[in-house]
Amino acid sequence: MYNFNTSNNHFWKNFLTQISLLFITVTLIVWFLPRHEGPVFRYDIGKPWMYGSLIASFDFPIFKTDEAIKEEQDSLTKYFQPYYYYDASVEKAQIDNFLKDFQEGLPGLNPMYKAIICDRLHQLYQTGIIKTTEYNTLNKDTTNMIRVVDKKQATSLQINKVHSVFSAYEKLFNDSRLEPHKQLLQRCNLNNYIEPNLIYDKERSQTELNDLLSGISQASGLVISGQKIVDRGDIVDEHTYLVLNSLEREMKRINDADSKMAITMSGQTIFVLFMVLLYTLYIILFHHDYFENLRSIMMLYSLMIIFPVLVSLMVSHNFFSIYIIPFAIVPIFINVFLDSRTAFVTHLIMVLICAAAVKYQYEFIIIQLVAGLVAIYSLRELSSRAQVFKVAIFVTISSSVIYVTMQMMQGYDLMNIDDDMIYYFIVNGILLLLAYPLMYIIERAFGFISSVTLFELANTNKGLLRNLSEIAPGTFQHSFTVGNLASEIANKIGANSLLVRTGALYHDIGKMTNPAFFTENQAGVNPHDKMTYQESARIVISHVTEGIKMAEKANIPADIKDFILTHHGKGMAKYFYIKYKNEHPDEEIDTTPFTYPGPNPSTREQAILMMADTTEAASRSLPEYTEESIRALVNRLIDNQVNEGFFHECQITFREIAMAKEVLIEKLMAIYHTRIKYPEPNEKEDASKSDKNKKKKKKRFQYIQVRSESK
Repeated sequence: MYNFNTSNNHFWKNFLTQISLLFITVTLIVWFLPRHEGPVFRYDIGKPWMYGSLIASFDFPIFKTDEAIKEEQDSLTKYFQPYYYYDASVEKAQIDNFLKDFQEGLPGLNPMYKAIICDRLHQLYQTGIIKTTEYNTLNKDTTNMIRVVDKKQATSLQINKVHSVFSAYEKLFNDSRLEPHKQLLQRCNLNNYIEPNLIYDKERSQTELNDLLSGISQASGLVISGQKIVDRGDIVDEHTYLVLNSLEREMKRINDADSKMAITMSGQTIFVLFMVLLYTLYIILFHHDYFENLRSIMMLYSLMIIFPVLVSLMVSHNFFSIYIIPFAIVPIFINVFLDSRTAFVTHLIMVLICAAAVKYQYEFIIIQLVAGLVAIYSLRELSSRAQVFKVAIFVTISSSVIYVTMQMMQGYDLMNIDDDMIYYFIVNGILLLLAYPLMYIIERAFGFISSVTLFELANTNKGLLRNLSEIAPGTFQHSFTVGNLASEIANKIGANSLLVRTGALYHDIGKMTNPAFFTENQAGVNPHDKMTYQESARIVISHVTEGIKMAEKANIPADIKDFILTHHGKGMAKYFYIKYKNEHPDEEIDTTPFTYPGPNPSTREQAILMMADTTEAASRSLPEYTEESIRALVNRLIDNQVNEGFFHECQITFREIAMAKEVLIEKLMAIYHTRIKYPEPNEKEDASKSDKNKKKKKKRFQYIQVRSESK
């Protein structure tokens, strides 16, 4: 019933949408992909080499490990002599200050002690004084030396041959001439006249140290082009491990060159473009209707972008492990909101694109594909939190099992398997639990509606449905029956039964505004008897617009509001129209007052509701309920809907319409308890049976009377 004859404007609109999405997706993903990675080998000391024979394609040095270089640097630094320059002005300034402060002499001491102290200060400054903190650092090893620069001459001195500020102060008071007067001298604060005169020369020291460290060789050997590095099955020893690390390091340096960077980026662009193009072709060929719904296509391509970008950022900045990312959340969302096949294809393409950013692609792809499949299989429909918890457990277990078995296939001992990976999978499972709260964000951001939300909306004990049951009980019962009929049809033809049932419960909520104007709520009095046909039609038709107002006020999702709008489509209030036409046969009638605003159904679920609603309402007016009368009614009503073009805009087939008819006939027969017609008995037989029954009843009555009297 779907109209495939789209206009040129419609075609170009879809084409531009596809091209725009393709360009934006590829650009964003390629922009964030890391481009500084070398060979993508996995190897560990003591483990077998799992790849083919590796031959060097160019000369490269065997770089020392960072630990070895650090050890050599520490060894040189240990014996490095930092530079200090001698500042003669310090001695002169401090002795001048002392003489100035004690012009009258030292309190309580002979004036000669003033000259003695000046002499001792001179001796200390000639020996050299260093800051206490620097002295303590250098004096950890008494063999440490410093180089003292005095003018243009540099002299090496042991650190214990000079003074710190603190040791110079102690040396002053331990003098044999001054020690007897220590208490009087302490009151003079002689420490104020002891300052460092050996000043650390940071610039010269750093220059000398850098020159010294630069002499350390970064390499311990050389690999010649054509030389075999390792063969398949060889055990990776420390030397081979060092050579492989050096190869990766050299490859990274080569790739940093502009020409190599351009080649890498071109390859990434072609790869991502090919993957996204395949994905776009899948949607065009198998789910072209998604391009008709902007929210569906935006969600798909947004998820396609987010995870590769996240992986690229984590790899580029070496931030945690990518295995903690819950990739399985993508197929969960798509499976819940769209369909399982699209969920798997999206997950497959996304994982392949993410593999371009990681090192161990084979392992990554296998683990993530298995996790996605398990998530799809274990969550067909989301209706409770417990289901997400089970999915998280299944995904964690399956990922761990696949990882362990892959390690076993590659010859790894179970005792040597990386335990951190199991922890990563556990964190992944915990983060997968976020699928439940994130479901609400996806619904709001892209306008979807999940099974959980549908279950909540279908609760008749609160909200609009509770009001409907109290204000218009007849309409509520009608909606409930229509919901059951519609869900049975949906199950039969493979549509969304929960969605159509929830839509059926809300489709007539607008009747709460004027419930008495609808036959199912009337109790003998019909207010339409005192109104014109146009007024009656207006009130009946207004239940659609009133229902939309109520739904918007209650924040009902758009998918449910669509059922309110489309359950009559662009049909007519035929009862009032025909009545008016019969009374005005010669008048040219304006059909607008008798026509519903529409639109016509655009989904199979909306078409199902229209069929179920019309037949259920009309079945109440049948004079008798037999299989023939119900079948004739259902066929006539639905055939009229087909002929009037109500289903031209939705993707429902004639076969599915025929199946819907059979379900409606079967269920309506069950509702109205239709029975086969039994033959009537002859009058004589009937009379004789009546006499026998009377005699039996009389005996039965006498028996009961005797029993009661005996009591």
